[in-house]
Amino acid sequence: MPGGVGAIHSAKAAAQVSSMVSSEETPAATADESNREPPVRRFDLGGRLLRFGEALWRPALVLAVIVFFWWLAAEREWVAPYLVPRPAAVWDKILSEWGSLMHHSYVTLYETVIGFALATVLGVVTAVLIAYSRTMDKALYPIVLFAQVIPKIAIAPLLVVWFGNGLAPKIILAVLIAFFPVVVSGVAGLRSTDPELLELSATMGASRWKTFRKIRFPNALPHLMAGEKVAVTLAVVGAVVGEFVGASEGLGYVLLLANGNLDAALLFAALILMSLIGIVLFVVVEVAEALLIPWHASRRSATPLTTS
Repeated sequence: MPGGVGAIHSAKAAAQVSSMVSSEETPAATADESNREPPVRRFDLGGRLLRFGEALWRPALVLAVIVFFWWLAAEREWVAPYLVPRPAAVWDKILSEWGSLMHHSYVTLYETVIGFALATVLGVVTAVLIAYSRTMDKALYPIVLFAQVIPKIAIAPLLVVWFGNGLAPKIILAVLIAFFPVVVSGVAGLRSTDPELLELSATMGASRWKTFRKIRFPNALPHLMAGEKVAVTLAVVGAVVGEFVGASEGLGYVLLLANGNLDAALLFAALILMSLIGIVLFVVVEVAEALLIPWHASRRSATPLTTS
C-alpha cells in the first residue's frame, strides 16, 4: 500500500510538472476548441450577499457587545469621563472634526501603503536570495533577525535626526516593522516546495527561472500571503510610531495632541480611524489572496476543522 500511494503521488507530480513546463510550448489543440465560446458564468448577487452576511454577523455581534459595555461603563461613570468618553461623544467628535481627521487619516494611510509596498518588494527579494543561496542565507538571515529585535521606537528619534520631520522617517519605520514577516513567510514558502517537483522539473529541462515562476513561487504564495496579512497591520503601527516621534500631521500626531489636552473623545476617534485603516488594508490583502490562490485549501469555505 505505501508503494502504491508513492507511485500515485509521483504520477501526479509528473503530470503537474509536465503541464507547467510545457504549457507555454504547446499550441492550441484544434481550431474547433479555440473557436468554442467559453461558458457564461452567472453572477449570483443573492448568494454573494448571503455569504457576506454570514461572514459579517459574528464580528458585528461581538462589536455590538463591546460598544454596549463601553456605553454602560461611561453612562454609569464607572470610569472617569476624561478617561473613557461616551460613544455618542466620540461620534460627535468625529463629525465635528471630520475634515481634519480625514486629512490626518490620509497621511497615515499614505505612509502605511508606501511602507508596506516597499517592505513587500524588499522582503520578497531577500527571501528569494536566502532560499536560493546558502551564502546569502548565512549572511542575511542573522542581520534580518538582529534588525527585527531592535525596538523600533528606540531608533525612531535617530531616523528623525537623519531624515527630518517629513514622510521619510515614518515610511522607513513602516518598512522596518513590516519587512520581517514578509521575509520569514517567503523563505518558508520557497523552501516548502516538494523536492519531487523540483527534481522532475530539472529532468524535463525546465530552466531555473521557469521552475521559480511555475512551481516555487506559486507554491510559496499561501505562506507569503499569510505574512502579508501580518505585515500590512504592522505597517500601520510603524507609521504611527514614526508620527509619535516627530510629525505635524497624521493620526499619531492627533493621538499625542489629544493626550496632551486630555481630550478622550478625540483620542478614541483617532484610535477608531487607525483601526479602520488596518482593517481595510487587511481586507485588501485578503481579496488579493483570494484572487491569487483561489485553489488553496484555505480559500475553501467548507474546509473541515478536524479530521474526525
